Amino acid sequence: MKDFLILGSCLLLGFANLSAQSNEELLSSYEAKVWEAEKNKTLLYRTASPAEPVKGKKYPMLVFFHGAGGRGNDNTGQLVDAGGLAAFEKQGVRNKRNSYVFAGQVPKGSRWVNVAWNLLGHKMPKVSDSMQMAFDALDAFVDDDKNQVDPHRIYVMGLSMGGYGTWDAIQRRPGFFAAAVPICGGGDKSLGKNLIKIPIWAWHGDKDSVIKPIRSREMIQAITKAGGSPKYSEIKGRGHNSWVDCWQSQELWDWLYSQRKK
Repeated sequence: MKDFLILGSCLLLGFANLSAQSNEELLSSYEAKVWEAEKNKTLLYRTASPAEPVKGKKYPMLVFFHGAGGRGNDNTGQLVDAGGLAAFEKQGVRNKRNSYVFAGQVPKGSRWVNVAWNLLGHKMPKVSDSMQMAFDALDAFVDDDKNQVDPHRIYVMGLSMGGYGTWDAIQRRPGFFAAAVPICGGGDKSLGKNLIKIPIWAWHGDKDSVIKPIRSREMIQAITKAGGSPKYSEIKGRGHNSWVDCWQSQELWDWLYSQRKK
């Protein structure tokens, strides 16, 4: 029994080391950067380019808003937390889909949207420092001539705290993104009428006790009532980790990268 426990511990340690090594290798394709704003405010972020870009051709971009577990000042947590980095690799975001990736990191104690996550509704507050700097850094990246971003194929996705961030981003910039995937988040349902033209596929677990599924349901209902046609997947038996289902959905990723802003 003792030998079994020792062997089990060694195997777990080995898997952990492999996972860390894998993340380190994957992160090597994501360039670490710092956006400097006024009043000594900064945003750490990473960008990745398509694996095989062809000069003169334009490519899509995925903007990713991480959850609370990815906060910090290491410029890695935003991709490693919740398995986003591995999911992007598995789904061929940089390779098969030849996509750019943009992922900012919120400092500890801050949020993409300055609202409490346990609320059953909220009105859109003043834009947070992190969100404003993310917008500014994103704009600069897209406008840079050396980057070959297709402005008609910029997608946004985020989970939990980043699900709030995704709703917030498309509410503030309803004409900027080609499609959105908010995962277990919430937004200002009174602004649903402004989102009828953007393709949206929201995800939530029906057993989520951290961010109640009513937050996604009411956003979808508001947009549908206003004349939109959003998609919604509420996962039966799933708690606060519906991103697991999103990561594994081939249909979701194919749908996302088929969208193009008119």
